[in-house]
Amino acid sequence: MSTRAYFGTDGIRGQANSHPMTAEVALRVGMAAGKVFMSQDERRHLVVIGKDTRLSGYMVEPALVAGFASVGMDVRLLGPMPTPGVAMMTRSLRADLGVMISASHNAYVDNGIKLFGPDGFKLSDAKELEIEALMDQGLAEGLAPPTALGRVARVDDSQARYVEIAKATFPRRLNLSGLRVVIDCANGAAYKVAPVVLYELGADVIKVGVEPNGTNINADCGSTHPAAMVNAVRESRADIGIALDGDADRLLICDETGRLVDGDQIMALIADSWSRTGRLTGGGVVATVMSNLGLERFLTARNLTLERTAVGDRAVMVRMREGGFNLGGEQSGHMILSDFSTTGDGLLSALQVLAVLKESDQPMSTLARQFEPVPQLLENVRFAGGKPLEDARVKAAVADAEQRLKGNGRLLVRASGTEPLIRIMAEGDDARLVSQVVKELVSAVKKAAA
Repeated sequence: MSTRAYFGTDGIRGQANSHPMTAEVALRVGMAAGKVFMSQDERRHLVVIGKDTRLSGYMVEPALVAGFASVGMDVRLLGPMPTPGVAMMTRSLRADLGVMISASHNAYVDNGIKLFGPDGFKLSDAKELEIEALMDQGLAEGLAPPTALGRVARVDDSQARYVEIAKATFPRRLNLSGLRVVIDCANGAAYKVAPVVLYELGADVIKVGVEPNGTNINADCGSTHPAAMVNAVRESRADIGIALDGDADRLLICDETGRLVDGDQIMALIADSWSRTGRLTGGGVVATVMSNLGLERFLTARNLTLERTAVGDRAVMVRMREGGFNLGGEQSGHMILSDFSTTGDGLLSALQVLAVLKESDQPMSTLARQFEPVPQLLENVRFAGGKPLEDARVKAAVADAEQRLKGNGRLLVRASGTEPLIRIMAEGDDARLVSQVVKELVSAVKKAAA
């Protein structure tokens, strides 16, 4: 595949006002993507743009707008909006393209640009490379004449529309009355919509992380800093805590005691519920290679499969579409419910958990332990150069470890796609063996990298 100059595994991302997250690059993205998604017919073409609450959004958004308008594309500005909301509005408004300005769970100094096609799905590698090729060419070609420049307007009811879409995913026969729910919005994109959805469904809502100031997104709050949610649950004696990240496409949950619930347990809970009611499609769940072996055994015991993919929500969604699955996700809390959304949605995932909590009449602490996790250990080894995984000593150590874990465990050794790291993950029923295997592999990789 061609070398990617701008796009990474999840759009373009970097420190604000440094390459590639500059106003100039954003302008080029708008011009290039506009050209790629404008067909030759005479109709008006449309792009919708949402953002989170970062200060740099005020720099990136106008630059994108100028780029799109300059090639004749109309623009609709959604304002602060969860990433999945932008994907939904792209389809709802019959737009040619959707853009989300966010760096997700990163600190406010970073920002990013994610692109969605007219179907609401993230762009393919081929489309991103097509846009990149145009970005580095002379952009003076293909500019619209003065009479055909794009028009720009705000969509004043975008948040209200997302609220109604979200509420419609909750079972109509139920409401949340009698439940006290903590929602931590990470001072991010969902700070307005998430509390409204929960309140209008009947919950007693305790809000955390709903006062964005441009620099406090993900700062000691949200899914990357769950202590704020846990403290609020304990202080208010809530039934459940929900923490979103900066663009609200993932979540973390804690039970009424403050104990955290990871994505594997959430997937197990939803899969079991949907399977029993005949809603689960594809015969199982799609998750990544990082998901716990305990989840796989839980699903197998219910005659369901666990399909594993490479790390990343895009890989999960590709496999879901190929196999007709409607539930997939990552251990990190990135859940995709394809009946409702084309990308991860933390709030919609939380609503499915709340539906089970309401209907089961059990505390979250009981529901949160769907299976006993198999002891799992992850270590990262940094290296300066070369390819340690091709070293004969490492290959021999990996083969030995796989043989020792065979039948009651699993091993994963891979190079990081974003950093000079070798990631070593082992899991198995014997915690001491898992620890020993990882220790030996770390030693082998360090020797090979020396």
